[in-house]
Amino acid sequence: MTGFSSWWLARTRREQILLLVLLVLLALTLAWLLVVRPLGDRLADARERHGAALIALAEAKAGAADIGRLERRRPDALGAPVEQAVAQSASAAGFQLSRIQPDGPGRVSLAIEAAKPQALFAWVSGLETQRGLIVDRLSATSNSDRTLSVQLVLRTRGG
Repeated sequence: MTGFSSWWLARTRREQILLLVLLVLLALTLAWLLVVRPLGDRLADARERHGAALIALAEAKAGAADIGRLERRRPDALGAPVEQAVAQSASAAGFQLSRIQPDGPGRVSLAIEAAKPQALFAWVSGLETQRGLIVDRLSATSNSDRTLSVQLVLRTRGG
C-alpha cells in the first residue's frame, strides 16, 4: 500500500484528477457490461418467453373450447353399422373404396386407391363433424396422377 501511496503522491493534482475520472469511467463501463446489459438481455428474454407462453395458453384454451364444443354436440346416430354408413358416405362423395372391413366394435378400416386430396380431406372432416366418426389412423401416399392412395381407420366417438 505504501508503494501505491508514494506513486499517487508523485502524481500532479491534474494527473490525480484524470486518473480518478479514468477509474470512475472504468467502473461505469464494467457496471454496464457486467450488470446492466445482462439484466436487460434477461429481461428481453423473459418478455419473449412470456409472449410465447401467452400465445401457447391462448391456443390451448381455443383447443379446449373446440373439444368442449365437440363433446357437447353429439352427432345423430349413424342408423347403420359403421362400415355401411362409411361406405354410403364415400359413395355419395364419389370415392371408389378398394377395401372396407370392420376393425373391431365401432371401427372400420378402408382403402381408397385414388382420391383428390382436397376432396378426401373435406370428406374426412365431414365424417368427423357431421357423423361423429374419429380418424384413428390415416396413411396417404401420392400417386403419379396427383391423387392420393389412402389407408384409413375410423372409429365411432367413445369407441
